[in-house]
Amino acid sequence: MRRSRDVGESIIRPHLSIPGRVLLLLLALFGLLPVYWLTATAFTKKEDVFSLDRPFFPVDPTFDNFIGFFQNDLLLKNLLNSIIVSTGTALLAVLVGGLMAYSLSKFRYRGRNAIMFMFLIGQLIPGALLLISLYLMLSSAGLLYTYTALIISFTTFTLPLAVFLLKGIIDALPDDILEAAKVDGLSRTGTMFRIVFPLVVPGLITAGMFAFMRGWSDLLFALTLAGPDKQTLPAGLTQAFIREGTADWPALMAASLITSLPLVIIFVLLQRYFVSGLAAGAVKG
Repeated sequence: MRRSRDVGESIIRPHLSIPGRVLLLLLALFGLLPVYWLTATAFTKKEDVFSLDRPFFPVDPTFDNFIGFFQNDLLLKNLLNSIIVSTGTALLAVLVGGLMAYSLSKFRYRGRNAIMFMFLIGQLIPGALLLISLYLMLSSAGLLYTYTALIISFTTFTLPLAVFLLKGIIDALPDDILEAAKVDGLSRTGTMFRIVFPLVVPGLITAGMFAFMRGWSDLLFALTLAGPDKQTLPAGLTQAFIREGTADWPALMAASLITSLPLVIIFVLLQRYFVSGLAAGAVKG
């Protein structure tokens, strides 16, 4: 038993030689270099950004770029829009994705495989190709330039991933649990919400995180489907700091850093659910 545990730990935590660790450290530093440069630029004065003698580390940092973000009413409105749209996308993707995953996993009916195939094909189609179709459909339904338009469009492209992730987890649930719930008098709806969903919480959180990140970071759909009052932060940043032939790079980097912080905080707080959800979703029942 001890030997099998040691073997498992060696697979999870492979032993690296010193050159291997140094190589991984260099690769990590290389990957973090753009993040550092974004942060350093955010603390740099606008007139010093393109200075030839600009130091690698800011020697006279300024917080004016961050203060300017919170003094901009339009950007604060964009921030609120991002919170509403991203949260709505996450909740809708988790609810619909969970119901569909449960249906595809535990029920057998005609067209089930065709639905799964359509979801798979949908993952291969770039979202930009469907933008015109979505625009026309939402316009004809009177939903254009609303929160609903953004939430529906973002959910459309995150739903296949949520369904396949949750289906892999639900496949691993023993059918005996569902039969016992049926014997105890639970309906199918009660079984889903009182038995199945509590058992796949890591998967639900993981799917919600993916959906939230899609709604938070998307630029193309926010620019096209949302009006000036409903645009999210990525669209607001491009219009606030980028002009024809020029851009306020320090202010843009500071705003981008502020925009990234919620995603970092969410990932840190829910990291254990994220990892366990991905691992469970990769298991085929």
